[in-house]
Amino acid sequence: MKFKDFKYERPDVQVIASKIEEEALRLKAAKSLDEAKEIVANVIEIGDHYGTMATICSIRNSINTVDEFYEKETEYFDESTPIFLNATHKFSVSLVNSSYRKELEKIFTKQFFIKNELGLKSFDEKIMTDLTEEAKLCTEYSKLLASAKIEFDGKINNLSQMTAYANSLDREVRKAAEYKRVEFMESIEKQIDDIYDKLVAVRTRMAKKLGYDNYVDFGYLRLERSDYNSKDVENYRKQVLEYVVPLASKIIEKQAKRIQIESIKNYDLPIFYLDGNPNHGKNKDMLVESASLFYSELSNETKEFFTFMKENELMDLDTKPNKAGGGYCTMIADYQAPFIFSNFNGTMGDVDVLTHEAGHAFEVYTAAKILPVSDVYWPTLEACEIHSMSMEFFAYPYMNLFFDKDAKKYRFKHLSEAITFIPYGVCVDEFQHYVYENPLATPKMRKDKWRELEQKYTPWKNYDGISYYEAGNYWHRQGHIFSNAFYYIDYTLAQVCAFQFLLMDRQNHENAWNKYLNLCKLGGSKSFVELLKAVDLKNPFEPGSLKDIMPRLEEVLKDLEV
Repeated sequence: MKFKDFKYERPDVQVIASKIEEEALRLKAAKSLDEAKEIVANVIEIGDHYGTMATICSIRNSINTVDEFYEKETEYFDESTPIFLNATHKFSVSLVNSSYRKELEKIFTKQFFIKNELGLKSFDEKIMTDLTEEAKLCTEYSKLLASAKIEFDGKINNLSQMTAYANSLDREVRKAAEYKRVEFMESIEKQIDDIYDKLVAVRTRMAKKLGYDNYVDFGYLRLERSDYNSKDVENYRKQVLEYVVPLASKIIEKQAKRIQIESIKNYDLPIFYLDGNPNHGKNKDMLVESASLFYSELSNETKEFFTFMKENELMDLDTKPNKAGGGYCTMIADYQAPFIFSNFNGTMGDVDVLTHEAGHAFEVYTAAKILPVSDVYWPTLEACEIHSMSMEFFAYPYMNLFFDKDAKKYRFKHLSEAITFIPYGVCVDEFQHYVYENPLATPKMRKDKWRELEQKYTPWKNYDGISYYEAGNYWHRQGHIFSNAFYYIDYTLAQVCAFQFLLMDRQNHENAWNKYLNLCKLGGSKSFVELLKAVDLKNPFEPGSLKDIMPRLEEVLKDLEV
C-alpha cells in the first residue's frame, strides 16, 4: 500500500488509556503464562496503533506545516501523548513485576523489560502537563524555522534551499547568502531564546519533580542509556579533544591551501575544490534510480528493501514551500513500513540522505521481520546512527552511480567532513551539559559558553565579523538542542563505530557486510555496549579507542585524497 493511501483517524486517547490500564490490572492477576503473553501482545498492538496514527500525522504535518487539519492533529497528539504515556507507565509497573517475567523475557526479549524499567524511572503522572508543554515548545521552534522566506537570487527560499548557495564557487555569493541567512535568524533570535528558556525550565522542573538534582541524569534516562553515564561521555570528549581535534585542524589547513584562501572563513568551509564540490547534477527521480542500482548491487537484502520503499512511495525527498526542514527516518508500525523524509537542495547532501536515512530504514525494515515487539525494532539512538553512518561508507565503491567523474571527490570530502564533524558534535554535547547543570544561566551566559566551547573544539571557525555568530548564537540553528536534549553526541559515538566498518570494508568486504547485517538483525534487542560486543566493535568510551582508530583513518584519508 502506498503511503498516500495509509488511513489516518484520530485515536481516542481516553479509550486507549482505559484499555491499557485494564490490561495492566489483568496482567497483575494473570493465572498462566499464556494469559500473560496474550495481555502483553494486546497492549503492544494497542500501542502500535496509537503510534502509527501519531507517526502518520507527524509525517504529513512535516510535509506541509500549514496544513490546517494535520496542524490541529499535531496539537492533539502534543496534548494526548502524556495521557497515553501515563497509561503505559501503569502497564509497565505490572509488566516488570510480573511473576512470569523470566518466561516473558524469552518471548519479548530482556531488553524490552529493561526499556520498561527505564521508562518507569523517567515518567510519572506528575510531569504530564510538563511533557505537553515541552512538546508544544519543540513544535513552536520547528515551525519558527520552517517559516523562513528569504529573498535571494531573485527567489524566495527556505533555510534548506539557502544551503545550495553555500556551495557556490563565487565567494561573494557564499558570503551574501550567509548574511541573508543570518538576517533571518537575527529576526527570530529573541523568540528562539524565549523558547529555549522555557524548554530548559520545563525539563529542569520535570527532573526535580522526579527527585533528580538537574536534568542531566534524567535526560540520559529518557534516552534509555543503561550502560554508560555522563562521566563516560566526559572522558570520551577528552579523547576527542586529544586525538580528533588535531587531525580535524590539519584537514581544514589543507582545505584552505587547496582552495587558495589564506584566511578560511565559516562560509568557505563547504568548499573543498577550486573547480567545485562534487556535483551529482541529477533530479530527485534520477537520484532515486541511482540509489536503486546501488542497493540492488550491494546485497539481496538491500535490493528487496529499496524496492519496497519505492513501490510504496515511502520517501518524500523534494524541498517544498512550508515543508519542515531537515531529514529523518521513522517507522509506521501497523504497516511495518519505514518512511524517509528529506529536503533535497542540489548538493552532495542529497546523496547522503539516500545512504544515511536509508541505513536507518534498512535496519528497522530488517529487524521488524525478526524481533517480536516493535519496542525493540530500533536500538537506542547512538546505536541507531551506526546503521545510517556505516551505510554511507558501504556506498563508497558505488559513488560513480551518483557522481560519475566526481565520485573520488565525494569520497574524500565526505570522509573529511565526517572527521571534522566529531569535534562539533562534542561541542554541542558539552554545551548542553553546561546548560542543564546551570539551568538559571541567562541567554547571554549560554551564548558566552557556546563561543568558549567553539574555540576549544573547533578553533578553525572564523565568522568574518558576523556579530550574530561571534556573540555565540550559532547553536540556534541546531534543532537537536531543542527537540532532543543530549541526543547529538550519539552521532559522534556512532561515527566512531562507522569508521570501524569503513576500515573493515577496505580489508574484507564480505566480513564487514556480514557484521553490519547482523547488527541490523539485532535491532534494539541489546543495549549500546552489548551491541558493540556482539559484532566485535571497539567501544568509543574505552581509553585508547580513538588513539587506535584515528591514525588508521588518516591513512585512508591520504589514500582517498584528490
